[in-house]
Amino acid sequence: METSTTSGATIDDDVLARLRSQRVTTLAGIHAINGVPKESTRTKDTPFLTPLMAEFIARSPFFLIATANTDGACDVSPKGDPPGAVRVLNARTLAIPDRLGNRRIDGFQNILTNPHIGLIFLIPNDDETLRVNGRAFITTDPEFLASMAIDGRAPKLATIVEVDEAYMHCARAFLRAGLWKPETWPDTETVPTSAAIVSEQRALPPPDESAGKRREPYRATLY
Repeated sequence: METSTTSGATIDDDVLARLRSQRVTTLAGIHAINGVPKESTRTKDTPFLTPLMAEFIARSPFFLIATANTDGACDVSPKGDPPGAVRVLNARTLAIPDRLGNRRIDGFQNILTNPHIGLIFLIPNDDETLRVNGRAFITTDPEFLASMAIDGRAPKLATIVEVDEAYMHCARAFLRAGLWKPETWPDTETVPTSAAIVSEQRALPPPDESAGKRREPYRATLY
């Protein structure tokens, strides 16, 4: 049996079996291959946000939220808002407004049964990121939500994160990816669209993109 890969090539079950036979199953095994982190790396996190971390969050318009349910099934969701929308309430607490979306609420479902949460904050053209891990709950406090309104629309929910650890992540991933280098960016007309991928998933005919890609109605309704 053959399995497709992201490159379009295929690998057979024998190759997969060989890869599994050489899997690493212990932390000691990973350290033996990868080495042991420096003391400065192991101890770089704090159980609170420093003032400069709070400033970094205030300037970040884009971040990722990772959650998991009680079985360990994970979800990562991208979030975006004008800088300052994520509010640092104090050194141990921050608040994230929930904006208009598709109502799948995968992350909220996870938080209801498993409060652990991970965040990565990004700033455009800055190749270092801030990581925050903690525990979350969901609030409907009307006064608080009203204070987070944009364009006159207050969020219906907000996620409150109680910080367990926070630390900066180095720039290697961004440097390898060349993420902020426009000369490395693909022509988006050559990238598969969400509509095309969904059609493929459902074995439907491909969408008509003759007038141009990425014309979804939701792009005009953000709040």
